[in-house]
Amino acid sequence: MRIGEIAALVGVTPRAVRHYHHQGLLPEPTRRANGYRDYSVRDAVLLARIRRLTELGLGLDEVRDVLADDAGRELVGVLEELDDDLARQQGLLSERRERLGAVLEQARSGRLPAEGPVSPELAALFGSLAAETAGRPESATAAKDREVLALLDTVVPAGERDRLLGAMRRMTEAPGAVERAYQVYGLLDALADADTGDPRVEAAARALADCMPDEVAEELGEKGAPAGEGGSTLMDAFFAEFPPAQAEAVRRALRLVAERAR
Repeated sequence: MRIGEIAALVGVTPRAVRHYHHQGLLPEPTRRANGYRDYSVRDAVLLARIRRLTELGLGLDEVRDVLADDAGRELVGVLEELDDDLARQQGLLSERRERLGAVLEQARSGRLPAEGPVSPELAALFGSLAAETAGRPESATAAKDREVLALLDTVVPAGERDRLLGAMRRMTEAPGAVERAYQVYGLLDALADADTGDPRVEAAARALADCMPDEVAEELGEKGAPAGEGGSTLMDAFFAEFPPAQAEAVRRALRLVAERAR
């Protein structure tokens, strides 16, 4: 095979092939009498391996290390590992399409929240809250709350996310829970321009702590330190979004919840 043929077969450009030669990832093949490179099936397998590894996010130095481990292996073994890589990619692609399908369905039905795309579970929670709070003035704190939930929906591992959303759903389903939550949002909104010594900070903290579900209290009790005081980058960013008095009220509420769990 010539360079254009092997590039087309593997799905890369001739320029990429030359770059891999230059980087020492793909050995130079034998050349024909006319000077053109003559690639073999093994060259194609190696080039496909390089492509898969780079698509998996490995840098070229990391690819070089992996290929060094492959040296001397039988062609069947290399092909089997390449097939495994393809299977993993296919699985990831299926998962992404499934998530995209859920988001597409939300968009088509007009249920995609402003904070979306989010998981179907969080979209359902946002939808139920929107129905419960229809006609209420928008709360700045409530809007931030939704943004944080959307972020956690993306970055928290699936098991923890399901537990968190389950706790939130049970909390909102309790009689009068949404009404109490919006009373707390009102208390926090009122602290937007206050200082941390304002007596309303303690009242807001206690009201917020009373709204938090037992699952949150138990988790904080197990971890010991209240969230936001243990060097968490995510929690530091979370508190940075709030004015000082609001952030202090939330910190106090988390301390109260942690103490309740002990």
